[in-house]
Amino acid sequence: MVQLPVTVIGSTIGVWMFYVQHQYEDTYWHKHEEWDYYDASLYGSSFLVLPKPFQWLSGNIGVHHVHHMSARIPNYKLQQAHDENPEFHVVTKVRFKDTLKLINLALWDEENRKLIRFKDLKARRAA
Repeated sequence: MVQLPVTVIGSTIGVWMFYVQHQYEDTYWHKHEEWDYYDASLYGSSFLVLPKPFQWLSGNIGVHHVHHMSARIPNYKLQQAHDENPEFHVVTKVRFKDTLKLINLALWDEENRKLIRFKDLKARRAA
């Protein structure tokens, strides 16, 4: 009775954090022939800024962009790698409080190269 709710809540939070790190307006999506590993690593995931206790509890999942660049960096070194390498500082930062705004981003707009909401598509068709 204790383990199941804790598992469900923890899993839901983990999936949520992973999801919002890849679902933001200016994310990186390109067709296979245009895809670039470096750009996908830096611009295809965000830096989810969490309070230090949550950052520690989540194993630094917020510093996911560094993991994308090199999966061999252990989770306890991700923040240090981010701080010591200026190329990581260009990554989109997402604050945890802003993540609810990202859930409705569901469609890739090829023309503008960004994620949009269904209501944005309806508004565009109406115009």
